[in-house]
Amino acid sequence: MPNEKYHHGDLKNALITAGIEILAEDGESGLSLRKVAGRAGVSHSAPYAHFADKQALIAAISTEGYRLLYEKLQAVCRAYSGDPLRQLVEAAWAYTRFALDDPAHFKITFSGILEKEKDYPEFVEMSKRSFSVVEEIVRECQNAGLLESGPTDAVAVSVWSMVHGFVLLLLENQISHTVTDRMTIRGLLVFAINRLTTNRIPDSWTADPDPVG
Repeated sequence: MPNEKYHHGDLKNALITAGIEILAEDGESGLSLRKVAGRAGVSHSAPYAHFADKQALIAAISTEGYRLLYEKLQAVCRAYSGDPLRQLVEAAWAYTRFALDDPAHFKITFSGILEKEKDYPEFVEMSKRSFSVVEEIVRECQNAGLLESGPTDAVAVSVWSMVHGFVLLLLENQISHTVTDRMTIRGLLVFAINRLTTNRIPDSWTADPDPVG
């Protein structure tokens, strides 16, 4: 018998978690609200209290992914206020850790499988807020002469592209063991960021700091 023990907010989170699991296992074609309900242990009609259709659920999953990322980036900015170079490094590391700690949610958030994004204002707002934090870090680095001058949004996209590409290589196990046997993941990330910055990042920063946020 379906389990209807969830409170209003708990059910939505349970459905999002179930949706992430199914997408990770079966892809978009294997996702349906009926399957999500079954995975969450609720009646087949229960998901419709929160999601009109499959795309609405994907939007919620992606929005939650951006929310988690935003909170991690904000925590970095607070922890290293006044030190833009450290903010840049730790923001990139927070992004990397999100991908490594929860690869299914990360991949879905940045998969592009959400259709008609503008139909989901919460998703649009949360993705903009996340990118705005990246822009602010880049702007502070530019002001300090740590990153090249130019349109801040374009430079931010360049930095994001480098970090995102690095993360995808990690997730797909495409980095040779001849490299990873010599360097830690964080050490590789810092090495890559050093190619973008005018000031050399201290070697001591390759050690993983205490968790932030």
